[in-house]
Amino acid sequence: MKPIARISWLVVIAALLAVCAGCGGRSQSASKKADDAATVPVEVALATVGDISNFFTGTATLEAANETEVVAKAGGVVKEILVEEGDYVSAGVVLAKLDDEKLAVQLAQAEANFKKMESEYERAKQLYKGSLISAQDFQRTEYEYQNQKAAHEISKLNVEYTSIRTPIGGVVAERKIKVGNMIIPNQATFVVTDLDPLLAPLYVPERQAGKLQVGHVAKLTVDAVKDAEFTGRVERISPVIDPSTGTVKVTIGVHDATRRLKPGMFARVGIVHDVHTGATLVPRDAIIAEDNESAIFLVRDNVAFRQVVEIGYVNTTHIEVTNGVKAGDTVVTAGKASLKDSTKVEIVSGEPSPPAGSAPGAK
Repeated sequence: MKPIARISWLVVIAALLAVCAGCGGRSQSASKKADDAATVPVEVALATVGDISNFFTGTATLEAANETEVVAKAGGVVKEILVEEGDYVSAGVVLAKLDDEKLAVQLAQAEANFKKMESEYERAKQLYKGSLISAQDFQRTEYEYQNQKAAHEISKLNVEYTSIRTPIGGVVAERKIKVGNMIIPNQATFVVTDLDPLLAPLYVPERQAGKLQVGHVAKLTVDAVKDAEFTGRVERISPVIDPSTGTVKVTIGVHDATRRLKPGMFARVGIVHDVHTGATLVPRDAIIAEDNESAIFLVRDNVAFRQVVEIGYVNTTHIEVTNGVKAGDTVVTAGKASLKDSTKVEIVSGEPSPPAGSAPGAK
């Protein structure tokens, strides 16, 4: 073979080897990318054991158990106001005073007349015992004595009524009078509201009302008090069903020593009517609901397996799994949408999350 021909063949062979080498490199790169694409990043948590409660959830507007309009028992000019709106008062505390000058004079006069008549009555009683006066004269004197005694008591009450007192303890919700106002008997002067306890009336569908009993614990949250949960109890359940709505009135009583709850606040209420202890719990984010069944992805050796499960009670953070998962299993909580059965996964984050079995069903 001539030298020129030999060189040409060598060039062709070198080119073919370069092309083959390039194809092999691209094939390996593509294979590596395919493997990387098949691995899905996920977040996980562990299935745990704990208690979980079943709730009836509803909404209610808080109202005061005790509220009263404080009325004036006597008429007159308002002389002094001793409390303002927002003040807390005890039962029997004086809220305002009326001008009692005239009534004080009348009381002094009635007291003098009573003392005079009392002396005459005591003298007549001694005379009657000694048979020195007739029974008729003694009875007349006794009648006058009782009449003056009653007049004296009425005068004392009239003076006492110039002090306007609250019959219940609570907060002064409204002041309706000012100094110098002329008021009449039985006129409303203040509104006093007892903030402890407050009531939360719920209207429960009749098919669920049978699950509730007096004494059941209730959890309440309100938008106006952030990051706070209040505890109450079922105080009473109406024995009748409203035919227009098909509901039963259930009244929750709640005590709030901090006085942050106020009448008129909108509350979300969850009534605990059953508790499962020692339940297998997973975060709510782990459950996939589709085609009338619930499923979950379990992770073993960095592979996600789809598992159909049966669920029980649900709260705001966790779900009870009654079949298909056991405590300690690793479940996927984020990244489920990209998974199929037997997909390779990479765990990027996620720590076991303890269950909140007492969280109210406020959503």
